[in-house]
Amino acid sequence: MHRLVVALLAALDAAVAGVVGWAAALVPLMLMWVFAFGGLADWSALWPATIRIWQLGNLVPLTLTLGDDFLVEMGLPEEAASFSLSLAPLAFAVLIALFAARSGRRALHSGRWFTGVAAGTATAAVMALIAQLTSGNPVAAVAPWQAILFPTLVYGVPMLIGAVTGAWTEGDDGIVDRIHDIADRFRPGWREFPALMVRGGGMALAGIVAFAAATIAVAVPLRGGSIIALYESTQTDLIGAVLLTLAQFAYLPTLIGWAVAWIAGPGFALGAGTGVTPAGTQLGVLPGVPVFGLIPENGSPLLLLAVLAPILAGAVAGWGIRIAFRAEAQAEGSDHEPTAPRVMLAVGIAAVAGAGAALLAVLTSGSLGPGRLAVVGPDPGAVALAVGIEVLVGAGILLLAPRSYERGLADFVRGDDDRDDDHEGDDRAAGPDRAAERATSASVD
Repeated sequence: MHRLVVALLAALDAAVAGVVGWAAALVPLMLMWVFAFGGLADWSALWPATIRIWQLGNLVPLTLTLGDDFLVEMGLPEEAASFSLSLAPLAFAVLIALFAARSGRRALHSGRWFTGVAAGTATAAVMALIAQLTSGNPVAAVAPWQAILFPTLVYGVPMLIGAVTGAWTEGDDGIVDRIHDIADRFRPGWREFPALMVRGGGMALAGIVAFAAATIAVAVPLRGGSIIALYESTQTDLIGAVLLTLAQFAYLPTLIGWAVAWIAGPGFALGAGTGVTPAGTQLGVLPGVPVFGLIPENGSPLLLLAVLAPILAGAVAGWGIRIAFRAEAQAEGSDHEPTAPRVMLAVGIAAVAGAGAALLAVLTSGSLGPGRLAVVGPDPGAVALAVGIEVLVGAGILLLAPRSYERGLADFVRGDDDRDDDHEGDDRAAGPDRAAERATSASVD
């Protein structure tokens, strides 16, 4: 495909992503302007408010400055006159990143992935610049360089990752293939090490995130009474309740990140000097946000079993990578599995999973208001260490287990225990010749 066509298509993808993001913030705000404010609405503030929400969703911190009249009317302390709001509603960033990664894959299939990534990233920067120049807002201010750089990175980095990972597996007749050729010169057992390490770490992290999402889904009906009570305390009408619910859905990926930190053990903070962990919950006064009703009021020894989830995720990742590692060895004409690469694979998987968990903790931490609420979210270092150690335990067990134990686990998962028992019974019935034949076959395997 011609280079210009690739660039135009990638630029169109980035422009569509920007417009859809603006619309996702604009539509709920417009409903609030119409039904909540009615004829008293200041329509000139609609677009700036829309862009500020979009920027916050793209990880741009806001500095809010409230007037004295508003403070008196709402009964807020003087310290709330100016504060930072940096805890992002990650639903915006997640959807944009997924869209960008798909665009990167399409650019790869066109044969000009570098051109596509460059054009898409440049267009994302232009969209961010347009948003910043058209959104003057005296209440919510942003640093101009952050308002342009952060949305550009939110789009450009996933697009690059999508293109490069696709080029690594499918080939690109370019720089990625040359790097792959260098890796192919390594000794057997080490050639696929980078790809297997990243794949295993991604599998482990995906398993932990899935368990965290399932934990939130289970907590909703269990803690439904607390959530409803907090909804009632807000005393909002139907439109207000709908908008509040939409805002909480925008923060759903953020809540999943908190759940990951909780499952791993370190937990997260909801204000300075607070902590929510499986061992216990220590909180102060919180805003009456209904979703905070999901937080367990007390710790429990039973909740500490949640730490088994990262270990199980690491074990599943280790098992899958062990199978892939053996397949690579057999493709080389050898059934030998060297120990050193497997040890390094276990460490690498744990490092990738820990790094991913740390990034998730960074993205789900920030400021939610003045005073104590300036410290919200998990500690990235503690989460990375906990997830890394737990995944290392699970992955190490499966990657370093003897072949007999690993084969037995595979037979158990496939439900082959009964079949083996039947074979043993047949051996006894058939006599020593049949038993010797099966023993010889097993030793060859």
